[in-house]
Amino acid sequence: MFLYELFSPEFIQIGLQAEDKEEVFEELVDRFCQVIKSDSREDILEALRTREMKMSTGIQKGIAIPHGKTNAVDRVYGMLGISRKGIDYEALDGNPVHLLFLVLGPPGDSEQHLKVLQRLAELLVNPQFFTELAVQKDAQGANGIIKKHEDILIALN
Repeated sequence: MFLYELFSPEFIQIGLQAEDKEEVFEELVDRFCQVIKSDSREDILEALRTREMKMSTGIQKGIAIPHGKTNAVDRVYGMLGISRKGIDYEALDGNPVHLLFLVLGPPGDSEQHLKVLQRLAELLVNPQFFTELAVQKDAQGANGIIKKHEDILIALN
């Protein structure tokens, strides 16, 4: 599975309005449930909150990868949120978060879930990926940046 397929334009939200971690979870999950036509909002939020209680998923300057496992989904899904103003996320480095890669998967599919997290980590090593993605004005442009950098990563391996 390619990240540009997982984070397809309908699963990308530009211009997040949330100001803190709880608000951004709600904003992204509301959008996610709308796209997949699910009424499992509370189950998904609970999965994210449970994982977040272990340790912040605000992993590096400006980036968070909230993720969780829930029976509310039957496969791995991704949702990308981009915030212009930054979100108070209680990140490990104390900085606001601008890019949020939300990853959800069913409890029985740890392998695919981990592959997605690993590929994201590989892309996020490149600061140009963050810079180019953070300034995108629409979902199609953001998806194109993911594809561009993923293609480069694959070509190098």
